[in-house]
Amino acid sequence: MPVSTNIARIESSADLTPEVLKKLNEYLGTLDPREIIEWAIDHLPNLHQTTALGLTGLVSLDIINKISIDRDQQHLIPLIFLDTLYHFDETIELVHRCEETYDVKFNIYRPTNAETAKEFEAEHGERLWETDEATYDFLVKVEPAQRAYEQHQVKSVITGRRRSQKGDRGEIPVLEVDSTGLIKLNPLAFWDFKQVWTYIRANEVPYNSLVDQGYRSIGDWHSTKKPASEEDERSGRWSGKEKTECGMHQDYFKMRAAFVAAKKKKEQQRQATVAAASTRSPAAPIAVASSS
Repeated sequence: MPVSTNIARIESSADLTPEVLKKLNEYLGTLDPREIIEWAIDHLPNLHQTTALGLTGLVSLDIINKISIDRDQQHLIPLIFLDTLYHFDETIELVHRCEETYDVKFNIYRPTNAETAKEFEAEHGERLWETDEATYDFLVKVEPAQRAYEQHQVKSVITGRRRSQKGDRGEIPVLEVDSTGLIKLNPLAFWDFKQVWTYIRANEVPYNSLVDQGYRSIGDWHSTKKPASEEDERSGRWSGKEKTECGMHQDYFKMRAAFVAAKKKKEQQRQATVAAASTRSPAAPIAVASSS
């Protein structure tokens, strides 16, 4: 009997023991992306899609739209878009195009206390991704995502990761649980770029116009180039670095601890600088009144 008929609706990640996850992944691995997403809609708790509107995420978005129409319902899975403030203009334009095409609104989250890159830089300095990349990732992606999940009580998310993207994604399962207890569904885990692109074109899915210029994986403008290899579509991300992820799919608690430590160190350095400047400053001269 298939696992899907044996398991009731999942209430939380606590229901997904290693044994259950193993069996579910064996079952889900036999399904196509639409069947996986339909299973998730029927079984996973408070499911959302977090997407930067890469090609894989757009396929999932389109599939969800088709399922919603077939079930005669509004878009069944709420959407979260993380505006880092450093996206290409083409990416922001795509957000609006998808909202119109699919008649759905994105829940948009930005870094705390910043609506523009100028406001962000006023507090954190210019080109933070060069001076403190880990802090940058935490501030523009990790913290806003965690805030979104808390505010919407998200328990499960659909991601756009695929094994063919290599790096840390090379062995991802369809269903997993991260360090925070968040359930992650990777419905296109076993698809390659050709399958994704074929679906996009065949179904007239809106996509980022930068793809037509040769881009494949598109993130912030400062960390995105055209791929160095057609076989490695993410080779244009963080070019020249060993880095393959922005932090969204890394250990949240480690990233938060590193951020807190870096923030503390920065404050200690600031205080030391102030104290040193105070020690070097000459005493102010005492004014002497002249006698007439």
